[in-house]
Amino acid sequence: MKPLLLIDVDGPLNPYGGKPERRPEGYGTHRLRPEGWHGAKPLRVWLNPDHGRELLALADRYELVWATTWKGEANRWISPPLGLPELPYIDWPVIHGAAPYGTFWKTQYILDYAAGRPFAWLDDDISEPDREFVAQKHLAAALLLHVDHRIGLTRPDFEALEEWAAAR
Repeated sequence: MKPLLLIDVDGPLNPYGGKPERRPEGYGTHRLRPEGWHGAKPLRVWLNPDHGRELLALADRYELVWATTWKGEANRWISPPLGLPELPYIDWPVIHGAAPYGTFWKTQYILDYAAGRPFAWLDDDISEPDREFVAQKHLAAALLLHVDHRIGLTRPDFEALEEWAAAR
């Protein structure tokens, strides 16, 4: 069974922290109205189609899964511009419990979803307490890859994913 590749949208794929007046190179601007977005203007999302190709190239080594608050809406709004197929997603609880030991709120649910399987996780909110918690609570291999929300995924991130999968 292939390891999971758990993919967050905002930060890794949408570098929302970048300068608003300067879209990062290679990214296109998409104006989206996902469910729950109540802004007067559509939500501005930057996406790089190269990321879709890079993720698809990893699909022979990983099972790709959305690990984003977009949940299933990532299949409607994010997958098409990236050229990705419909992916399974983690259906987070509407109300999150307290995060244990200073971890990010997603971490406990990531472990529940992985259910003992090896996984790599791309997110901009991963920190050292998350790594420690996963190392203590998850017996299978795990790669927690922090992605800068101002830059998004870069070639070294994809190389790290390729190397980690090759070592499994």
